[in-house]
Amino acid sequence: MIKPNKIKDQINEHIASLTKAGLADDQMSAFRRRSGNFDMVTFQTADYITVALRNRPYYHVYRTLVQKRAFNIKMLDGALIQMMYRFSHGSLQSHRLAFFPSPYLLEFQNDPDRYTNDRIDGDVVSRNRVPFPFRFDHDVREGRFMKLAHPKSHLTLGQYEHCRIPVSAPVTPHWFIDFILRNFYDTPQARYSDSMPVAHGDFAESILDEERKVIHVMIPA
Repeated sequence: MIKPNKIKDQINEHIASLTKAGLADDQMSAFRRRSGNFDMVTFQTADYITVALRNRPYYHVYRTLVQKRAFNIKMLDGALIQMMYRFSHGSLQSHRLAFFPSPYLLEFQNDPDRYTNDRIDGDVVSRNRVPFPFRFDHDVREGRFMKLAHPKSHLTLGQYEHCRIPVSAPVTPHWFIDFILRNFYDTPQARYSDSMPVAHGDFAESILDEERKVIHVMIPA
């Protein structure tokens, strides 16, 4: 079981690597904070993430998150990355790992100099790209999870309230960043995921047998 300090360090290592690679436009470092019986790995403006849970247009949610700097990383194309973990007595209780792409990509058509790497530019400003947020959640609190309907670890796509695709285990910062880079930033010419820090540690599986029998996401061990 990977511990709070390792999670904090892993987040900050990836922030530094994304900045060095020229992919991060702004960042908020992770820190560890005690709150009652809980150990939180969070960032300074995390209290503002509740705006993403309200029934508002996506562009409004995104704009508010940017204004409040409610993210660990703002990518060069405007996408926001949030990573928060909560531990109880050294064991992971919950996490929220969210990706919010910019809904204003078309505006970048008039400002291509914003991008310092042409290999990124061609992808992020394409007119057929659709901003599509997603989130990896984990929660083992009593009354929060239900077999199949609300798995302990799950993937939510597009802010759909009842979209909870089972995930085999909680997700470390490394695998979350790796997932983002491989699917939304890597190209045949530039494999940014290959230059990220090596994974250290993982979490135990949380998936139930019934959840393995439906389409689900496997986290590398």
